[in-house]
Amino acid sequence: MRTPRAAAGALLVSAAGLLLSGCGLEPSTAYIPAAEPGSIPVVEGAEDTEVRVTSKNFTEQLILGKIAVLAVEAAGFETEDITNVPGSQPVRELMLAGDADLTFEYTGTAWLTYLGEETGIPDQQEQWRAVREADLANGLTWGEPAALNNTYAMAVRSEYAQAHGLETVSDIARLPVAERTFCVESEFNSRSDGLTPLLAHYGLDRGSEVPEDNIGIYDTGAIYSATDAGECNFGEVFSTDGRIPALDLTVLEDDRQFFPAYNAAPVYSSRLLAEHPELEEVMEPIAAALTDDVMQELNRQVDVEGRDPADVAYEWMVAEGFLVEP
Repeated sequence: MRTPRAAAGALLVSAAGLLLSGCGLEPSTAYIPAAEPGSIPVVEGAEDTEVRVTSKNFTEQLILGKIAVLAVEAAGFETEDITNVPGSQPVRELMLAGDADLTFEYTGTAWLTYLGEETGIPDQQEQWRAVREADLANGLTWGEPAALNNTYAMAVRSEYAQAHGLETVSDIARLPVAERTFCVESEFNSRSDGLTPLLAHYGLDRGSEVPEDNIGIYDTGAIYSATDAGECNFGEVFSTDGRIPALDLTVLEDDRQFFPAYNAAPVYSSRLLAEHPELEEVMEPIAAALTDDVMQELNRQVDVEGRDPADVAYEWMVAEGFLVEP
């Protein structure tokens, strides 16, 4: 997870272009419900400017991408929808090469993966400011971050949390050793910023205070159902996953700030933003309305109910007053 060299970057741009043209991503993601601007301001002269919106190809990114497309269209811009690009690096290279103008990106991903920093910054605003300052040199401008922070988290069955008064990760230390059971994926179990340092950060020794028999290794998707079924008391999850509300899990507060910040924020081509600074006024209130709870629910509608990300994005924006039905 390091910043790609120039040659690798050129290959990724080419690969992304081939994927977009050869796999038909643009036509397959072009569906957008018709809408009119609600609270979104119409930008004067926007009709003469095309904004190319991109996203990665997992559920949350598809929803955020459609939100951006709907917002930009409502503001009066011509829009090219190039969401659903497979992978973080191809999206990054599209933005760096000037082949895309707007995306939602995560602060921790940019800091650790694109900019090659060794450690993340747990403080969310500090992490955002560091990324924003660094990326200006790359021709990219980060807008104000959303509250949604798609980082690692520890989740527990809500009934168990209520019965034992669990609200924070620190509270785990109050439980008897036999109750400190964990479901984690293999990568998190062994990585340098994974389970062992997490336990140490919270004053728990792996081995004596959390025995190895208390730790179960699962595939990522199986952790949610295993935690819900009581196979373990604490499961490693992603904080905005739609299965959290669907299974009535409670996310414990990372009260000692171990996990890096992964807030989503709109990222713009600096060139485009210089021409139309009003675009930030369009996107900022939308980002401000996106919280962990909101994103969990939107993700749930796609992953659990099987709904189309564009419809989910559209209905949320109408409900929030950003759009109105035509």
